[in-house]
Amino acid sequence: MTTHYDYLAIGGGSGGLATAQRAAEYGARVAVIEPHRLGGTCVNVGCVPKKLMWTAASLAHAMEDAAGYGFQVVHPTHDWQTLKTARDAYVGKLNGIYENNLAKKGIDWIKGRARFVDAHTVQVGDKRVTASHIVIATGGQPIKPEISGAQWGITSDGFFDLTQVPRRAAVVGSGYIAVELAGVLASLGSQVSLFVRQDRILRQFDAMLSTGLMREMAAAGIEVVTHAVPAAVELSADVRTLVLADGRRYPGIDTVLWAIGRQPMTEDLSLPNAGIDVSAAGFIETDRFQNTQTPSVYAIGDVTGREALTPVAIAAGRRLADRLFNHQVDRALDYALIPTVVFSHPPIGTIGLTEAQARHSFGDSVKTYGASFVPMYHALTERKSRVEMKLVCQGPDEVIVGLHIVGQGADEMLQGFAVAVKMGATKRDFDDTLAIHPTIAEEFVTMR
Repeated sequence: MTTHYDYLAIGGGSGGLATAQRAAEYGARVAVIEPHRLGGTCVNVGCVPKKLMWTAASLAHAMEDAAGYGFQVVHPTHDWQTLKTARDAYVGKLNGIYENNLAKKGIDWIKGRARFVDAHTVQVGDKRVTASHIVIATGGQPIKPEISGAQWGITSDGFFDLTQVPRRAAVVGSGYIAVELAGVLASLGSQVSLFVRQDRILRQFDAMLSTGLMREMAAAGIEVVTHAVPAAVELSADVRTLVLADGRRYPGIDTVLWAIGRQPMTEDLSLPNAGIDVSAAGFIETDRFQNTQTPSVYAIGDVTGREALTPVAIAAGRRLADRLFNHQVDRALDYALIPTVVFSHPPIGTIGLTEAQARHSFGDSVKTYGASFVPMYHALTERKSRVEMKLVCQGPDEVIVGLHIVGQGADEMLQGFAVAVKMGATKRDFDDTLAIHPTIAEEFVTMR
């Protein structure tokens, strides 16, 4: 027997759940196919547990800083297992909330892996399901390098399985996942080395952010090893040695953590049966409306190769449901000017073009403004973490096309400034906004 739906979401992560629930609100008959816990990467092994770990690490810094304000914090200790237990319980609670939300909206959860039979039909185990519209939202997964001994390392997924803090950890990668997890580990007691292929971290970000974070990581005791191409991992008595392609060897490592990228989860979907091709890297190409090359099939989130961010998948999914089931025929996500935060220590906030990108596009019409300072928080602390800020402006009106900050509060600060940048704010608009003193954020409206 075949069950028919108006809308079928393959994937129960942030994007799949968001689009399914929005469609159900419009009266569509909807099902979600997901073999694992609801919530996808973000809830289970991404944003949510990572932010809890980041908060724990931030508290470690706060206790260190408290002495400068007169507190006597005597030899604080941290119990990793207690944190893990509480974190996992919170994630489990969210899993239950998602399941209840589906039930409340009358959305069926089909547990299993989907495989396309044709453009309107999928097979899930021994169950066959048809739908007028099908959206692919299966997300991505971390990859390991194809080198000898790679299995002796873990990925970001495995990070959340750790039952104790490693004595010595090697984090391999230069992207946001690598710097985030390196910061957490170092703050909670690991001796951390970060191995990057080229000369700096976060190479797709503004150079100021990269340089500023590398300085702060070094000050926190994290060793950044540049021009490091892994060649092998050797294991002896549960201790690892990371061997680089140039012959350098790093012995005595408890945990090797691969943070070298993610790949889309598309290979088991039998996409050719639905008339869908993928790129060499496995991504599904879509137009601005999330349409694939097959009219009844759509794709959102990490499988599309666009910005791999939870809010992007959610926004794209909701807009797709608006268009398909609420007659909003021109509804689509604008992928320009997407704000993003790196939960490093200190955090990074960024939106728009880097200075290099702006100069490549607009040449001499680009002007930048910046600030670099130790915030008042550190006036009385032994630690002197700096803040770096930059505005990238273009044209005679100095429209702000890029806004970047690394430092305390960047994560919460960015959202409000992102609204202004998205609305086309100019440097004059910022100048005409009264500063809130004393804050870090005021520097954005007082730069000269």
